[in-house]
Amino acid sequence: MTKIYKERMTVAREGEFVVFLIGMRINKFWKIHKWLPVVFAMPKMLNELYAKPDLGFISQESWFGRTSIMVQYWNSFEQLEAYAKNKDAKHLPAWVDFNRKVSTNGDVGIWHETYLSQEGMFECVYNNMPKFGLAKVGKHVAASGKRKTAAGRLKNKTEVS
Repeated sequence: MTKIYKERMTVAREGEFVVFLIGMRINKFWKIHKWLPVVFAMPKMLNELYAKPDLGFISQESWFGRTSIMVQYWNSFEQLEAYAKNKDAKHLPAWVDFNRKVSTNGDVGIWHETYLSQEGMFECVYNNMPKFGLAKVGKHVAASGKRKTAAGRLKNKTEVS
């Protein structure tokens, strides 16, 4: 059973990290042979990333539908980019396969956005939630005292009471 933290919680994290949004959009549902390989490629990459923490991947959250979205957390942009270009990792062959089979034909879309974050430049709050998102990336601490408000959490940086 997943533990639910009933109190208001936030995250303290030192240094930089990357928030990487990635997903796909099924444009033509009937072309299963085009979008299903894209769907099946991601779990292989995630298994590899969780098995090799030295690659820099920290955690992720996913939502599925016609347009899927995955929020990933990485230790650095350099590690994210190194993984994307690594010829011995799962990503590059999947990317090459996508471009060979789909490219720009419009059957399935893929997308990503990359955000660089650093200490004091993010804030979050969770209430009645399990560890989720950034709460799995940094130190899970009470959102009280100096951390009670969004402005306070931004100013407080990683100082732990």
